Amino acid sequence: MLSHTKLIELAERFDTPLYVYDAEKIAEQYRKLSTAFSACNARFFYACKALTNINILAYISSLGCGIDCSSINEVKLALYAGVPPQKILYTSNGIAFEEIAEAAQSGVHINIDSLSNLEKFGKRFGNGYGVGVRLRPNILAGGNLKISTGHEKSKFGIPIDQLDGLKQIVSQFNIKITALHIHTGSDIKDADVFVQGIKVLSELVSHFPDLTVIDLGGGFKVPYEPEDEETDIALIAKKLASYVDSHLSANGKKYELWFEPGKYLVSECGYLLTQVNVIKDNGAQVFAGVNSGLNHLIRPMMYDAYHHIANISNTHADEKAYTVTGYICETDTFATNRLLHEVREGDYLVFYNAGAYGFEMSSNYNSRLKPAEVLLKDGEALVIRKRDEFEDLLKSQIKLL
Repeated sequence: MLSHTKLIELAERFDTPLYVYDAEKIAEQYRKLSTAFSACNARFFYACKALTNINILAYISSLGCGIDCSSINEVKLALYAGVPPQKILYTSNGIAFEEIAEAAQSGVHINIDSLSNLEKFGKRFGNGYGVGVRLRPNILAGGNLKISTGHEKSKFGIPIDQLDGLKQIVSQFNIKITALHIHTGSDIKDADVFVQGIKVLSELVSHFPDLTVIDLGGGFKVPYEPEDEETDIALIAKKLASYVDSHLSANGKKYELWFEPGKYLVSECGYLLTQVNVIKDNGAQVFAGVNSGLNHLIRPMMYDAYHHIANISNTHADEKAYTVTGYICETDTFATNRLLHEVREGDYLVFYNAGAYGFEMSSNYNSRLKPAEVLLKDGEALVIRKRDEFEDLLKSQIKLL
């Protein structure tokens, strides 16, 4: 974890609000995964929807990790960052078929999540392009319903009870199914959820003779609140390895296990640095209003997500309760009655675990400017995105009146 002194130095050097990412923390998280799954035939693709800065993509690729994409533009960003096509996985969701076709032209791995698009794929490519299918396993898992994707009412994937329809399309067009994919949700720490998932897929293996990959998605939980325990990745790997050995090795075929961790790789590497604009005591609550808002970090308002916050400018003062809010003309509360060392106007507040879905979900709401992004790598602070300027608000507008 970066020291308060380092964070203050960065805030003063680059101004606030500011996103800071620690490259060594990303590498540490990847090492945990690769070490835990060393006994398995495992492969990882970073779910880049969490943070798509091209420098982050290039760095994660340099560690040996692939890149998982949710849109054709994420595919293009990964390619632009220098990631080779064979290290890119594209998992479609409710999109026009032409986007899938464009991904195929790039030569990347593809998962298809609807019978409709699978049929179109078969008509276009036949068995000339191996493809994966995303299935809906009817498993409810995840820390919030909005990020739970495997349950029976989810829009994601082909329901497993439509297996006959899936097999009919595969047979009709002689489609080469190389991967079976599921993703049950995010913020999962229970190893048995992943075991349950692989059990679902193992029952389908015999229907697809070209199968080489069992893809269990991502969703590994990271600790947000102080009392949260770190997910036991080693236990998940051990249980999955045991299941593969006992249930998927009988036919002598070796399957690769694929995973798409997003938040797990980048959440803890990220810090959002802000400065306090105003202290407002209304009698019932004391507000600390910072120079940021839901336009920069929407997770607390969108998911009721917890982010640890610290006053790094006044660390020896007594703690008091503050409601930390933003500067948007809408309720944008980051934390309510949070104990912080006494906060003064001008103090720096840091939001931890801000690497995933922080900047990535940011906007110019209220015509506010997006912050800069800085990557700390090998002791050097590198600006990987400049701070917005007023002209950035106008660059895509066409003045006619």
